[in-house]
Amino acid sequence: MKRSDDALARLDAVIQSRKPAAGGDPATSYVARLLQGGPDAFLKKIGEEATEVVMAAKDLSHALAAAPAAPERRAALVGEVADLWFHSMVALAHFGIHSSEVVAELERREGSSGIEEKALRKALARETGAVEQGEGTWTM
Repeated sequence: MKRSDDALARLDAVIQSRKPAAGGDPATSYVARLLQGGPDAFLKKIGEEATEVVMAAKDLSHALAAAPAAPERRAALVGEVADLWFHSMVALAHFGIHSSEVVAELERREGSSGIEEKALRKALARETGAVEQGEGTWTM
């Protein structure tokens, strides 16, 4: 089995190759079309996909209450999350960020308490007047 970060790196490479600046053709490449549309185009898709993840998760939750397996609902949720990840990677590519940076951030957070880390960020934000963003870390 190939490592998931290898799959992300391969997808990164494909997305990079489809950028209009790298010769990606919006007439034949969905990625090139999204990138040509600028942030509004791919951010809209991220919003749509995030909503679809929520709906698929709710559908799965309801289906599991009625039937423990619900394989079609599980598959739907996995597919929607994959769509969200893909469109998020297009956004990252637009801003010159590679998936390896996200993987490194997840690894940095591994083993950290999200509750403790968020409390620390809030305390630091109060001290500095900064605005807190994000949900922080978690314990695996």
